Amino acid sequence: MKSVTGLAACSILLVTPTLADDNQDIERIEVVGQLNRYSATKTDTPIIETARSITIETQQQLIDKGVLSLDHAYNYSAGVTGQTYGFATRGDWIKVRGLDVPQYQDSLQSLFGNYNNTRAEIYTLEQVEILKGPASVLYGKGSPGGLVNVVSKLPKDTNAHEVLLEYGSFNRTQFAFDSTGNLNDDNSLLYRFVGLYRDSDTQIDDVEDNTWVVAPSLTWRPSDDSEITLLVNYTKTDSDPAAQFLPIQGTLLPSPNGKTIDSSTNTGDPDFNNYDSETLATTVLASLDLNDYWRLGFTGRYTDAEADYRQAWTSFLPSSNPLFMGADRFITLPDGSLYKDGLTPRTFYISDASSEQKAADLRLFGRFDTGALEHELLLGIQYQDVTTDNDGARAYAVGAAPGTEQYGDTFWQNPFNPVYGSNLPPMELLNALYKNNPSTTSKDLGIYLSDQISYNNLTLTLGARFDDSETKAAAGTQSDDAVSLSGGLIYKLANGLAPYVSYAESFNPVIGDDGRGNALKPQEGEQIELGIKYQPINFPGLITLAWFDIKQTNLNDPRALVGEYQQQQGEANITGWELESQVELGDFTLEINGSKLDTESAEGYQLPSVPEYQASSWLGYRPFNLEGFKSGLGVRYTGESYGGADLHKTPSYTLVDLMLGYEWDQWDFTVNVRNLTDKDYYATCLYRGDCFVGDERTINGRIKYVF
Repeated sequence: MKSVTGLAACSILLVTPTLADDNQDIERIEVVGQLNRYSATKTDTPIIETARSITIETQQQLIDKGVLSLDHAYNYSAGVTGQTYGFATRGDWIKVRGLDVPQYQDSLQSLFGNYNNTRAEIYTLEQVEILKGPASVLYGKGSPGGLVNVVSKLPKDTNAHEVLLEYGSFNRTQFAFDSTGNLNDDNSLLYRFVGLYRDSDTQIDDVEDNTWVVAPSLTWRPSDDSEITLLVNYTKTDSDPAAQFLPIQGTLLPSPNGKTIDSSTNTGDPDFNNYDSETLATTVLASLDLNDYWRLGFTGRYTDAEADYRQAWTSFLPSSNPLFMGADRFITLPDGSLYKDGLTPRTFYISDASSEQKAADLRLFGRFDTGALEHELLLGIQYQDVTTDNDGARAYAVGAAPGTEQYGDTFWQNPFNPVYGSNLPPMELLNALYKNNPSTTSKDLGIYLSDQISYNNLTLTLGARFDDSETKAAAGTQSDDAVSLSGGLIYKLANGLAPYVSYAESFNPVIGDDGRGNALKPQEGEQIELGIKYQPINFPGLITLAWFDIKQTNLNDPRALVGEYQQQQGEANITGWELESQVELGDFTLEINGSKLDTESAEGYQLPSVPEYQASSWLGYRPFNLEGFKSGLGVRYTGESYGGADLHKTPSYTLVDLMLGYEWDQWDFTVNVRNLTDKDYYATCLYRGDCFVGDERTINGRIKYVF
């Protein structure tokens, strides 16, 4: 708590209000990024006028902080766990205000389920946004924690080109290029072409992370009042799963044999270990100014994605030990020693998954007055049709599970001393277990209305949405509908302060029945948020201090007896404080962020993998009297967290990041070091009995040529 309080005190001491002109106003907004019509709020209303918490990481901030993957982009955000499960290659596991949240791109949802798509590449993005708290009024079904939205690079009307070469730790080699500009004299036809190729080993033995991306886009402006942009993104990844589900004994806890499992250990086998994914997405962004007051906007996307996933890990074995949630990772002999000093069964997993998305969002946006009231009206209709499919096999604890005893310990692995290449099960066994599962289709239709009403310095925002959702799965068809509401009030004072209060709701369908044939009710969430924003008058910056209270209902009832019908009386509660600040002070840019989360699951435990305290700070330095030189220093603190039952506590950790660079003429030379001290840490250890390692130190050099 002292660290968060100290950061807040530092931020307050940095601000002294004076008067400024309109040009300085524009600069103050830009220092924290700008929202546009494809951003998380679907409008370009400045953050200072929005009665809720929004975080933006701009392209320059991502570059300065040495962000290598999307989950790194959230490391300097209050109340956000960017790398919930540590170093990862399969996806980006993000928690906002203690809860899992969906990922959007250009204001349309971009990920559905797990292990059926590629990750969004940082180099293809303009900025990354976090909308905190329920957002069902704008987006329909979702999480009460909020959502993340990534914004694609779009064509510009100024010619600009760059080539980039990177080399770093674990033989990470990356080549990228970005070219944009106009195709004719009147700027009615613009283009952008982004490409990337990466070949990389990783900190996990025999795990690679290789990717190539092609992302062309074209903008057509048939008139001064209209614009249509077509974006295509093809991403192909040939990688391996990094998460190894390391046993908690031998990592966080001592092992019975006194040995420690190395954090780079691959518990699978290089010959049965891949996560190869492919995604083709085509997006249309369009706008039409009907007159001086009304504008039409449209966003549409078709996505086709698939992933071929193979992995083995040490199995979770039945256990009577209450410390491991009924699952152990080793076979313990009567004398307390481990079978063959740690040799343990493995589970072999195959997943052939795909997803197909068809989505559209049509919006009417109006600015008009009714007497003394100024209105910014948003009326929209949104439709989405998503089909996911996952076929595969799971061979559990081969040699120990019933029906596989004949294999003995042939295919087992010792995580203290792994051996590869000669202990894989026959494909006949895996093929016999392979299941061609039925696909799941979800269709969602939503109609929403939001009005931002301003009177002098007071702004009231009211929103409502109706959603109809239908899901077809193996068990049948389930239909849900919901009405979501939101409201906010913010008052801008002449000295730059803006106190606000807001209320928002969310819903998320739960597929299944209560045991009596009745469909389960959607999970529901609601949040109350109180805060104050401060936009300094005499220098660019924005400081936000917020308190919030989230309640999530219709969860499984933890008091229900085994075999009882589901009652959905479970409830989770989250309250917290967040501080986020970004300011420019002469040669320096400074970020100070901190949060405190008090969480309680339906079972009465602290939410798993959610630290109570977090704090971060980034100091950038670009001296005017030493043109071209740039540097940055960041510190990230993540507090202790539990694994789901308040038994296993993952220790806190503090990481340091460094950036040094020099820009000369058309050249840019930059070196980034993440985890400068090479701190060994675990991102989280779960009650079920496994731990996830954090990022090791990485050094990455960049050479960029702009022309």
